[in-house]
Amino acid sequence: MKQNKPGAGGTKTINRCYIGQEFRATETDTGEKVIEGHPAIYNSTTQIGCWFNEIIERGAFDNADMTDVALFVNHQQHRFPLARSRRNNGNSTMTLTIDDKGLAMRAVLDVEHNEDAKAVYSAVSRGDMDGMSFAFSVQDEEWENLDSDMPTRRIKAISKIYEVSVVTYPAYKDTDVHARAEEDPPDGGKRELENARKEAFLEKEARQSVDTDSEVEKYRLRIGILGGM
Repeated sequence: MKQNKPGAGGTKTINRCYIGQEFRATETDTGEKVIEGHPAIYNSTTQIGCWFNEIIERGAFDNADMTDVALFVNHQQHRFPLARSRRNNGNSTMTLTIDDKGLAMRAVLDVEHNEDAKAVYSAVSRGDMDGMSFAFSVQDEEWENLDSDMPTRRIKAISKIYEVSVVTYPAYKDTDVHARAEEDPPDGGKRELENARKEAFLEKEARQSVDTDSEVEKYRLRIGILGGM
């Protein structure tokens, strides 16, 4: 059973998606300290807590707003950013691209003047931090099997990416990248599922109401015809 969530095309709530992957820290020929990875990949099933599975479909990032995206640690937006992408221009210290896997990230860290950047580069180099994450809002999605214990949400289009983060604990490791926070924010997955089920129920009620009205009209028409005989 497939059900499109009502209001597709409008911006949804902000989600945070966690990734476990081959996360690299390298040094360029000019001495730049660089970290690279994929904050998200396509067609990888992620279990959102005990609420539902989630899949980001290929092409979901094609029209996403990535005009101003910063890099943080564990979504700590109150701290100084490690890097930042402004339309991926020449002044940006982070580059976001869409490739065959999904959303790719490359950031140049200032380990000399930013202690957080130095610590992150060290942690990634050592393998102590091997997860990535991104905060985003959904433009279009489709729910499957909402009446089951574990429905599936397919994200078809992402409207905006707010930030990407290096994270300590990815929820699980899949192929090379993609996992999702089990509870971030707490009960966020539960609320999303409850909202989807509520809207699906309202859609069903509306359809039944239309069907009932149609049957009543047919009955009235039939009575009218018989009455005129």
